[in-house]
Amino acid sequence: MDRHPSRRPSPHVSDQEVTRRPSSTAGTERHDPRPLAALDHGLLELSHALFTCAEQTEIVRLAMRHVSALGPYHAEAGYLATGDGLFRVPGHDAGAPTVDDARMKVLGEADGSVSAPERSWNWAFGLRGAGCLLGYIVVSSHSGPDEQGHFLLSTLVGLTSAALSLAATRPAHHDNAGELSRLRTERDTALRQLDTMRSELYLQKTVHETLARGAARGGGEDAITQALYELTGLSALIEDRFGNLRSWAGPDRPDPYPVRSSTYQEEMLRQVTREAGPVKVKDRLIALARPRGDLLGVLALQDPEATADEHTMFALDQAQRALAQELMHMRELTEVGLRLRRRLIDDLLEGTDETSAYARAEAVGHDLQRTHYVIVVHWPGNVPDDSFTRAVEQATATTSTRPLITRRGDRVVLLTEARPTDDAVHAALAHELGTPDGAIGVSAPCDSPDGVPRCYQEALRALEVRQNSRQCSGTTFFDDLGLYRILGPGNSLRELEGFVREWLGQLIDYDAGHDTELVETLSRYFDCGGNYDDAAAALTVHRSTLRYRLQRIREISDRDLADVDTRLNLQVATRVWKIILGGRR
Repeated sequence: MDRHPSRRPSPHVSDQEVTRRPSSTAGTERHDPRPLAALDHGLLELSHALFTCAEQTEIVRLAMRHVSALGPYHAEAGYLATGDGLFRVPGHDAGAPTVDDARMKVLGEADGSVSAPERSWNWAFGLRGAGCLLGYIVVSSHSGPDEQGHFLLSTLVGLTSAALSLAATRPAHHDNAGELSRLRTERDTALRQLDTMRSELYLQKTVHETLARGAARGGGEDAITQALYELTGLSALIEDRFGNLRSWAGPDRPDPYPVRSSTYQEEMLRQVTREAGPVKVKDRLIALARPRGDLLGVLALQDPEATADEHTMFALDQAQRALAQELMHMRELTEVGLRLRRRLIDDLLEGTDETSAYARAEAVGHDLQRTHYVIVVHWPGNVPDDSFTRAVEQATATTSTRPLITRRGDRVVLLTEARPTDDAVHAALAHELGTPDGAIGVSAPCDSPDGVPRCYQEALRALEVRQNSRQCSGTTFFDDLGLYRILGPGNSLRELEGFVREWLGQLIDYDAGHDTELVETLSRYFDCGGNYDDAAAALTVHRSTLRYRLQRIREISDRDLADVDTRLNLQVATRVWKIILGGRR
């Protein structure tokens, strides 16, 4: 089979195959004066059909059917190029001679002659577009085409190639248009999302900046409720876990603030805890401040008209986070302060440097320069945990100062400026703890830190006396112990001197100032069992003189010598004065 380079039909045909008409003028070759007249062979009508057809196989079949309309030509076969090679288009004429498909591969995408039965001229016209092979049309004839035939066949091949190229690009254009439409839709959606996100970010920024300004001003809980009111336009409030109001911002604050039952409060808290985020309860939006799982406070918005939107919920959520941080910070500061105060009183009870004690007390806001009392509290059946300690602290606290407080075993120990009023502290604790079966011991006044250990022992002595007495519950003051102050282990000379001064001090001072012997007279009177004659004889004075002296003793000391307890304390005091103190004035 002859091979020819890929060219238009006329160059593929040899000179012998081209029929030329003799010229009527010597030396001049005659040509068709109207080559475009060949278009009358229906090519214009065919072109319309080719370019409106979307299927490439149908385009090839249309072209093959039109081959015979161009002259004595026959379309032997049609092919389309695919990724797997040449694909034969189903024939338009079942009786057409068969072209060997394998021989077509030999052309190597070039135009060329092929063999077909009963035909002397057989030519494979390449259908090309965009620099690539699109397929073939194999045309046969009993003789080669003339110049007009070449023109017509070449035109048919060109139209078919162009139609195939157009059909090949139509899906791409359609896909591109669809892709462009999809991209535009995605762009519009993305722009809308961007606008929404920009608005949300702006609102979130406003929330954060408003809360940050309040925190920077150090406003605490009031700053949080005020910021939340400014952001939402709804009244904002903070309660403790028991429903007590701590802060309010906005109009319509109830006065007085309603008190809810503990049952209702606990059920409401359980309901809110079960949900994630703010929860609507009646006319309120409620969020809980629960850092580390501990409920520290309740933040709420008054929303009776149910106007809260996503922005409101976001603002409430952020305010709740700020409140949780604020309350946790306050708790941590309180715990640090409690630890420092507890460590201070523990050191004071054991004995510590006075200068250091003053400095440490000032650091925790306690004035040790004032007179203090040590109080020891014991309540059987109550473990000295934080709740018991808080109850004791509240019962002993005054409006001006808080006591220093610690625990020693099953007892709570306090150092306070305020001396309890009789049984007022005991009554308050009995009411708080639900039982009066407890005892309190109170020391004598303490004027300096180095006296705290002594006062602690005095409070313990007073507590012990109360618990061992017939009425074991109540409050006992060390100053009221009388003789019991010097009974028991650990008595010091200072305690003995203090006891003597309490009961005999006025008489001792009178004797020193007037050179009398009233204390000695009282001592001999008690030694003689209150017998006037024996006492007068021991003092070597007249009986009437003894009576006068005893009367002066009553007047100066303001003591009732007929009272049993008074007589006992005075007798012990005179014994200590004479035996232990050596009768010192």
